[in-house]
Amino acid sequence: MASIELENVSVSFPVYNAATRSLKNRLIQSATGGQIRADAVSQRISVVQALQDINLSLANGDRLGLIGHNGAGKTTLLRVLGGIYEPNCGRVTIHGLTVPLFDISLGMDQESTGYENIVLRGLFLGLTRQQIKAKMEEIADFTELGDFLDLPIRTYSAGMQMRLAFAVSTSVVPDILLLDEGIGAGDAAFMHKARERLARFTEQVSIIVLSSHSDDLVRSMCAKAILMEHGRIVYAGPTEEVLERYQVMRGF
Repeated sequence: MASIELENVSVSFPVYNAATRSLKNRLIQSATGGQIRADAVSQRISVVQALQDINLSLANGDRLGLIGHNGAGKTTLLRVLGGIYEPNCGRVTIHGLTVPLFDISLGMDQESTGYENIVLRGLFLGLTRQQIKAKMEEIADFTELGDFLDLPIRTYSAGMQMRLAFAVSTSVVPDILLLDEGIGAGDAAFMHKARERLARFTEQVSIIVLSSHSDDLVRSMCAKAILMEHGRIVYAGPTEEVLERYQVMRGF
């Protein structure tokens, strides 16, 4: 059974050669999600506290929405769940195959061909070479890239690269899906096909964590949500309650 457990998870990033006491940094601290402070050891190093004391428990069937303004910590939390960021403290326990549908070009190489990048991205997602080989034809067909798959992806447009990455990332149904609303896959016709594929994909997933600024999207996909502010969870509960709390926070 798929599950996610986060206990007192915190993530911080050192920023070297920054003047921690400047007016500029005070303004940044007041306007962005991650809190900026001086490092305890060296006052010459700034530390951005991206996540602070995050506790989260998700089980089979959960659909969780992450709500908050830009910089609230939603993306950092997704990257922790995806294994991209290691927490500075706390414990992360995840059971089940996890596929992140954000930064979906991670693991791809600009000098390698489309076919070679199907293998690279597949390996990055945890597939075996045998599994990738079995899915190669289906992935290639879905991209609609044809002979371009024999060329280095540095010759692709951004939309073509997104098509390739999306096709590989959705070729296997995971236990846990980490989703960002900002995903795109090219022209309108392909986007329609991609949305249909994603809809079928999400129906089969055990746990979904969605980061979104769209209230309607969160309502349609998630039964519960958390509201994040300055790297902390400030409210958690049924989606509608969390959205109402967020509207109050924004002054609506």
